Amino acid sequence: MDVTDINDKEAPARESQIQRDVATAINGSSGAGVPDSLYDYTVTIEASGSWAALDLKEVWAYRELLFFLTWRDVKVRYKQTLLGAAWAILQPLFTMLIFSLFFGKLAGIKSDDIPYPLFAYAGLLPWTFFSNAVTNSGNSLVGNANLITKVYFPRIIVPAAAVCAGLVDLAIAFLILIALMIYYSVALSWSLLLLPFFILLVTLLATGAGLWLSALNVKYRDIRYALPFLIQLWMFASPVIYPSSIVPDKWRWALWLNPLTGIIEGFRAALFNRKLDMAAIAVAAVLTFALLICAAYAFRRTEDGFADII
Repeated sequence: MDVTDINDKEAPARESQIQRDVATAINGSSGAGVPDSLYDYTVTIEASGSWAALDLKEVWAYRELLFFLTWRDVKVRYKQTLLGAAWAILQPLFTMLIFSLFFGKLAGIKSDDIPYPLFAYAGLLPWTFFSNAVTNSGNSLVGNANLITKVYFPRIIVPAAAVCAGLVDLAIAFLILIALMIYYSVALSWSLLLLPFFILLVTLLATGAGLWLSALNVKYRDIRYALPFLIQLWMFASPVIYPSSIVPDKWRWALWLNPLTGIIEGFRAALFNRKLDMAAIAVAAVLTFALLICAAYAFRRTEDGFADII
């Protein structure tokens, strides 16, 4: 029998063993150390010099680890908190109340004939998910330094798990949006079927931004201090508190360079059965996939040095 055939048959068992060792390293990080089984084989992490560095097959083989780290992030986030998962609702809810008072009542910002509280919350829902996902994933590698230096697994899973954990908060906060739609008597329509598309798009965008920032954060720790400021600026450059219709047509293209413009406006259009701005959505989709692909390759090409400098 060919030696290659033997290695191919043993590969799934070896991958499963590595995943079990990763879980043991996480749960026993208080002093358990590296599991002995890791010494039965050697894994060399090295960057590829070509664009073929991204191994999706390897990432798929560790999908159970992605679920494990996602669930761990959700549990750790609300561990020993007084309100628990209610924080996922309170953050966008109180932000909506403040925006409604200052921007809706006092500043009189237009909301495209939608009650401003509902308009603001519909924009805050994807924005809050995006900002939290980018912040958490950007700091995820540094926060999991002990795990990364103990065992091998695709490092891309760590920031991806931080983004996936934010989807739980998004689902919880969505309950308030349903209550607001009932309160303001917003009729349901078939356009709601488009919501999963925009949720997927903002998830991919957050993943792309998180991958890039997490890789930079390992080498340049300034990122963790600059990130909150950049996120704040990004919010005002996105149609969260205002509709994109208030921007003059000749400058609308500049707003489209922000992928969140098409995503947030499309999210609102799907909720309230408004006309979709297909041009803005198309630009947002192209920019999102371009960022995700470039960030994934850049992450993969630099991950060989994470364990040494983290």
